[in-house]
Amino acid sequence: MISELNIIKGRRAQINPTSPFDNFVYDQNPLKNLEEVEKLRIEFLDVYPKTMLNHVKSPDVPFDYSINPYQGCEHGCVYCYARNTHPYWGYSAGMDFEQKIMVKQNAAKILEHKIKHQNWKAAPIMLSGNSDCYQPIEKKLEITRSILEVLWKYRHPVGIITKNSLILRDLDILKKMASHNLVHVAISITTLNEELRQVMEPRTSSAMNRLSTLKKLADNGIPSTVMMAPIIPGLNDHEVIKMGKWVSAMGALSMNYTLVRLNGDVGKIFENWVRKHFPHKADKILNKIKDCHSGELNDHRFKTRMRGQGRIADIIKMQFALVKKKFFESKSVPSYNLDLHAEFKNPQLKLF
Repeated sequence: MISELNIIKGRRAQINPTSPFDNFVYDQNPLKNLEEVEKLRIEFLDVYPKTMLNHVKSPDVPFDYSINPYQGCEHGCVYCYARNTHPYWGYSAGMDFEQKIMVKQNAAKILEHKIKHQNWKAAPIMLSGNSDCYQPIEKKLEITRSILEVLWKYRHPVGIITKNSLILRDLDILKKMASHNLVHVAISITTLNEELRQVMEPRTSSAMNRLSTLKKLADNGIPSTVMMAPIIPGLNDHEVIKMGKWVSAMGALSMNYTLVRLNGDVGKIFENWVRKHFPHKADKILNKIKDCHSGELNDHRFKTRMRGQGRIADIIKMQFALVKKKFFESKSVPSYNLDLHAEFKNPQLKLF
């Protein structure tokens, strides 16, 4: 049973943990000023970075580069690991992450300068390695679309992960890229339970909309997969088989997962949230998460942090093995085309 007592509506983070990088101490009891807090609007702050591509060196991540047109995310998913990057900008990982959104207006221009350089070699770039590139403000600003236009211009491969059906707006570009094996899309679907989604991921597209989006992408020839991320023992781990059946039927070519890990301030934010929304089973959920990470909520260890270890983690792993065998055995994701970019980066090569 979900308790709605003393909950800030529309926000998943209910606190603002103090940033370790500044001298400010945030109010840890915003509920005493509940009416004022709920009136707070989302602020969009223009920033102009000098670089856009992040070189990813983690052995747990299957891509080398990521690009994020936004820092912070309106979706406000309570478990989001990206919250821990907000303090680097001088904000809290809590409510600030959902209300202070930095907008990289020059993203496409910087990207173009980088990938047309003579020394750049094509490698898949992941859109949304941090915060969602199709969060609601994208409908107005179209920064993600401008990035896709640059990537298509230079025939550069890209992967996209999102929770938002807004991606269908860019179907025209995605279809062209897919025809040359230049794009993969991963739709993140954490749960098929709409009540749980609403309290865990308040501003994301509904599960049914995401399934519909997946089908639309697949019907238009865009290679699409599903990320069930994160698996939260005690909340959504029982949905693995059902999820696999549904997304395969909708056209997904594969389904993968990560196990929740609550590093840094995310642990405080998640625990505060789960005790308010699920007070009668909060301890059970938290203890199951700890069981997967050697008795801790967090886990920094490469190779184990994304999958966990122990009995519960093993059961989840076996469920996914069954899903892949039963629903995806005859399916595969096409390889990226890494050859076209050199030709379109250097048009003079077409003369030979």
